[in-house]
Amino acid sequence: MIDEVDQRLKAWVGRIAGGTPVFLGVPDRDSLERGVCLYLLELGPAPQARAGRRTPLQISVCYLVTAGAASPEAAHRLLGELVFAAMEEPDFEVDLTPVATSVWTGLRVAPRPAFRVRVPVRRERPGPVLQPVRLPVVAQAGPAEALLGCVVGPGDVPIPGALVELPALRLTTRTDDQGCFRFPRVPPVDALGRLEVRANGALLALAPEALAAEPQPLLIRLPPKEE
Repeated sequence: MIDEVDQRLKAWVGRIAGGTPVFLGVPDRDSLERGVCLYLLELGPAPQARAGRRTPLQISVCYLVTAGAASPEAAHRLLGELVFAAMEEPDFEVDLTPVATSVWTGLRVAPRPAFRVRVPVRRERPGPVLQPVRLPVVAQAGPAEALLGCVVGPGDVPIPGALVELPALRLTTRTDDQGCFRFPRVPPVDALGRLEVRANGALLALAPEALAAEPQPLLIRLPPKEE
């Protein structure tokens, strides 16, 4: 995930500085004199949302940004363009406090103009994996009720427009933009027959025993599409 931020920052510098070389390693003579150096200086905390158990995890990454060119004037101009462009980015936090001398000493380079930019990094949290319940199915008579569920693919990505069928009842529907479907009134589960889901060229059939073993709303995971 941090490597994706690396690539994003390199592309961002490319938009500002054109063909200027971009370096991601420890600042050295090459990167300090003829290009832009984006040195990953540290990782830090970021505010965590607590709205639910599946909210993303989040940290921040801090890069030390320096610029070099054929002349000091050109290097200063490039550094100024970068810092003001960074301020325009909605999720960049620009830090203009002086870089401690100990940082330059640790990098074994002379102090020079620089700024730090912090970027959030998020990691989605997968939902719980439903395990099949291997218990005898006890059919119970009861009134008609709704059958609810969601269809997802690899990574639990919702699949909109999937065709969901109850062939024994001649009922069909399609999933909405969130991958969810609903049959408003169906008989008890022992009278449903199998449930079939078609999407992206794949077909998944669930037997009545599997439907009875899963709580509602059903979470139906389609296998990855074969190459």
